[in-house]
Amino acid sequence: MNTLKLIKYQLRDVLRSKWVFLYFLFFLVATDALFRFGGDGERVILSMMNIILLIIPLVSIMLGTMYLYNAREYIELMLSQPVKRSQLFIALFAALVLPMSTAVLLGVGLPFVWQGAIFTHAGSVLFLIFMGISLTVIFSSIAFFIALMTEDRIRGLGLSIVLWLFFAVVYDGLILLFIYFYSHYPLQQPVLILSMLNPLDLGRIALLIRFDASALMGFTGAVFQNFFGSTRGLLIVFAVMLTWMATPLLLGFRRFVMRDF
Repeated sequence: MNTLKLIKYQLRDVLRSKWVFLYFLFFLVATDALFRFGGDGERVILSMMNIILLIIPLVSIMLGTMYLYNAREYIELMLSQPVKRSQLFIALFAALVLPMSTAVLLGVGLPFVWQGAIFTHAGSVLFLIFMGISLTVIFSSIAFFIALMTEDRIRGLGLSIVLWLFFAVVYDGLILLFIYFYSHYPLQQPVLILSMLNPLDLGRIALLIRFDASALMGFTGAVFQNFFGSTRGLLIVFAVMLTWMATPLLLGFRRFVMRDF
């Protein structure tokens, strides 16, 4: 059995559930509602940025963890067949990420198309969708790694929630403490590096820079503007996001190949 057949089977199984449609509907209704309540394209993008940075990581890491735990019996069955572990892993991951990424793409993108805002904010909309899909891949990869490292389902789900809270809330608090205790040192470069260690912070800063909102971040914002506003900085953003995608995925793949199911 080849990889495409496995992906097709898994996709059919995932799409039979209602959560993919509800996920798509959430973004569609949220984006359209922001337009209807008087928001222009730029305001809608900024509002959707906050929604995407909060909802996508949480949903991706929770659904990814539950998805793999629920697939344990299927994995054991398939591994008893002449199926390579690499093929099965790719099929499982693709069947989760492809529907979720499509839901983000269409749910966020379609309202911009029928409202006509896509023509004036095409670059920003595409960058917003890229960040949404990137966060989907990143936190789904983390979810797979957690589920493969932790046998207990409750412990795995708990760890997923803790990691999401760390990236979404605790990390920013730690950076503020770092800035407070070392405020008498030049911190622009260290804060720039620390922002890259959290994909949520990196996505937020990169999106704010696209709207010339760096003035809201004070002098540090000028450093971010000089860095992220350049072509070199944008390429580094893409490289860091790709690294965040690949690292937990490769660790999960290594664990999947070595694990005795």
